[in-house]
Amino acid sequence: MNLGFLGLQFSFGLQQGNMAPIYGYLGASEAALPLLQLAGPVTGLLVQPLIGAMSDRTDSRWGRRTPYFLLGALLCAAGLFFMPLSSSLLMAVSILWILDAGNNITMEPYRAYVADRLNADQHQIGFLTQSAFTGLAQMFAFLTPSLLVWAGMNQDWVDTHNIPYTARVAFMVGAVLSFSTILWSIRRVPELPLSAEDKARIATTPKDFGAVLREIGSAIRAMPVAMRKLALMSLFQWYAMAAYWAYVIYSIGRSVYHTSLPTSSGFHSAVLANGEMAAFYNGVAFVAAFAMVPLAKRFGAASLHAGCLVLAGLGMLWLPHVADKWMLFLPAIGIGIGWGSMMGNPYVILAGSIPAERTGVYMGIFNMMIVIPMLIFSGTMWLFYDRLLGGDPRNVLTLCGVLMFAAAAAVWSVRERDAQGLSVGVGA
Repeated sequence: MNLGFLGLQFSFGLQQGNMAPIYGYLGASEAALPLLQLAGPVTGLLVQPLIGAMSDRTDSRWGRRTPYFLLGALLCAAGLFFMPLSSSLLMAVSILWILDAGNNITMEPYRAYVADRLNADQHQIGFLTQSAFTGLAQMFAFLTPSLLVWAGMNQDWVDTHNIPYTARVAFMVGAVLSFSTILWSIRRVPELPLSAEDKARIATTPKDFGAVLREIGSAIRAMPVAMRKLALMSLFQWYAMAAYWAYVIYSIGRSVYHTSLPTSSGFHSAVLANGEMAAFYNGVAFVAAFAMVPLAKRFGAASLHAGCLVLAGLGMLWLPHVADKWMLFLPAIGIGIGWGSMMGNPYVILAGSIPAERTGVYMGIFNMMIVIPMLIFSGTMWLFYDRLLGGDPRNVLTLCGVLMFAAAAAVWSVRERDAQGLSVGVGA
């Protein structure tokens, strides 16, 4: 069921590891990087809630969620194929909007599809397995350029626009994976047929654009308490992750390779080093996600997630002070454990607190809690990057660590509900 997440998250891994460098190769300044990456949070904010509400109201011959999987996968594959062929900043930014639209069209129905297929007592294993596939896919995505170099490609072999050919090959591999794995997944594990009651409800539900917007507004007003509390956690957590992804390569470039010039060989080495480190922490996330299944049942997903965020924060605080490449992998352990938890435990809490008939729209609204902090990052970081952080990406990573501690404090207060409706989390 979750194999399609492999291709989808391979795409996200390529973006996290390569978009900031690609913008740098094409001449962007460090301070402008957040603004250039607005496509992800904006499309997530607009697309996922709409697609979620629409998929809740869909009853087609292909299924409830499947039409959205296929449309999103096609857009994603096209965006991945053309991204490394960009000849200007404008072209790269434009393609990123198409790529992120495809990712977001696919993402929300995929999470709802998993919730649709599983009983309530299977949500933990379902979403933590999804988290494991996220770690596995992003591990391969980050590692692919280094594998190409180990196979004989020159890391400094670039096209006329300074984009390395290693990036070109990696993105084209991602284009094939993003479509083929999603297609395989939905063919092998088709959606469950709708019940007569669900069909009748969908048939009588208005499907015009205004009705979809009203449904989103109604769902926000009726949002469960646990989901409201997750919003504060998401604010800190995802601001930190957006900042980390935008500046970690630039931080490694300064601390390990002593360069800030994107077209230098040292910067190419920093991109590869980050890819290897990120592959490692995604591998940690892959293993940790399965290890978290019994821990989440014993301690509750909220308290477990809080502990994992503390470990991620410690890793981010440590990372800017690493001067040797091999040392990068030590703080990456904490980041990997935190990342594995982020992709699973919040969804365990969410799936247990929302009504089944509104799974799609609430998954979309929850994604708003992810992308709004990223929008805030894009709109604010450039204002104080030079003034308060000294124009030094290492200081950005220090800020990320502090924000992870704040996210841990926020999620600690979330109360969960188990299948019998009894309180099982840690409350403050």
